[in-house]
Amino acid sequence: MAERWQDEPWAKDMWWSGKTTRRRLLGLSATAAGALGATMLVPAPWREAFGQAKPYKVGVLQPLSGTAAAGGKTSLVGTQMAVDRINKAGGINGRPIELVIADYESKPDVGRRKAEKLVLEDKVDVAEGGYLSNVCLACMPVFEEHRTVWMIGVCLDTTITTTKCSRFVFRPFDYAPAQAVAISPYLVGKMGKKWHVAYLDYAWGQSTRDAYLQQIRNNGGEVVETTGIPLGTADMAPFVSKITGVFDGIFGIFFGANAVNFTNAIYDLGLTKKYKYAGDGAIAESTHLPALGQKIEGFVGINRYVPVLDPPLNTPHHKKFFDQAVAALKQIDPSGPLPDRYVQSNFEAMNFLKLGIQRSGFRGREDTMKLIEALEGMEVKEGDDFPQGDKTLRKEDHQAFLREFIFTIQNNKHKIVDVVPKERTLVPPACKFV
Repeated sequence: MAERWQDEPWAKDMWWSGKTTRRRLLGLSATAAGALGATMLVPAPWREAFGQAKPYKVGVLQPLSGTAAAGGKTSLVGTQMAVDRINKAGGINGRPIELVIADYESKPDVGRRKAEKLVLEDKVDVAEGGYLSNVCLACMPVFEEHRTVWMIGVCLDTTITTTKCSRFVFRPFDYAPAQAVAISPYLVGKMGKKWHVAYLDYAWGQSTRDAYLQQIRNNGGEVVETTGIPLGTADMAPFVSKITGVFDGIFGIFFGANAVNFTNAIYDLGLTKKYKYAGDGAIAESTHLPALGQKIEGFVGINRYVPVLDPPLNTPHHKKFFDQAVAALKQIDPSGPLPDRYVQSNFEAMNFLKLGIQRSGFRGREDTMKLIEALEGMEVKEGDDFPQGDKTLRKEDHQAFLREFIFTIQNNKHKIVDVVPKERTLVPPACKFV
């Protein structure tokens, strides 16, 4: 059965395993069409170039419907950009990449079922993707049980690479402890010592809250209170109206529509005039800025990626990535949003897999341990594969460390105010592989 996202206009130029085409069917006789059922496989765009070379099957889990669909589609753009580039350059070890895309509908139980289908029925060689942390946590045991490498593309819950870490799971981008270490000196030293932390009350928000509580205190600041708001709350006014007291700033931990709803609520209730506003960079992703307008003006955030071409991101490889991402995103959203960290991290996640496969001589899941060993401790340099910058994928916990950007919003655009090198984002590993 086709998934709903496959019929949306933005997916028409994207190839995935099992894609169908009505045009091909209309050219068949009724008998032939009936014999094939209602669908016909489209030859992959790389098939002519690669002939009979066996493709690497990469299972991709993303929320392409449900509450997180917008972010899931953006994430898939990054994956597809990397795969197109890899296949056009001759594939990996002479073999193309074939994506097997699964929509988990923004639900953990669906995510686990789709993960099981990828490894048991589709027999993927490796997996990539994620987005929602509660779904990542639900799927991790599946990939561990079936000894399949999963290169997570977005999920930020701290426990993924700490208390719940797995030898088969890698996170090739930052996480809350590193972000908190990077920005907390700025928060306390330049914005204020007393903070109220508001957060999405689920796995990612809770673990991120804990990281900031610790680092704000470590830098001589104080968190006077916290407010948790359930994931998917449309009207946040009842929660926000309780944010009162004597403190310097509100630190928000939100993403997607939740970030827009929270910012609207605190602005409409006058809190952004009374307190300084800072938070996780997901609050001010490029896709949110048109909807927020002046309400996000002056916000200070931290992010691994911001869509600017100012130093140090004024490089040829970032310009190339930026331009390609803008064109790809316009197919999803005609307003033409700028690329965000979800495009960037999935693009680079696929390139980590590419390098690991190349260096290990990986042929398929029988070589999983070779792939893991090649990825552990991998150092990569800024370039076309990694336009965000240099990275270290730490062996002890499979957590990456990279530079962070502290930014503010001026005239509805990102402006970098500080760059924190990856060496100043390090935190000790807290993982014990079973």
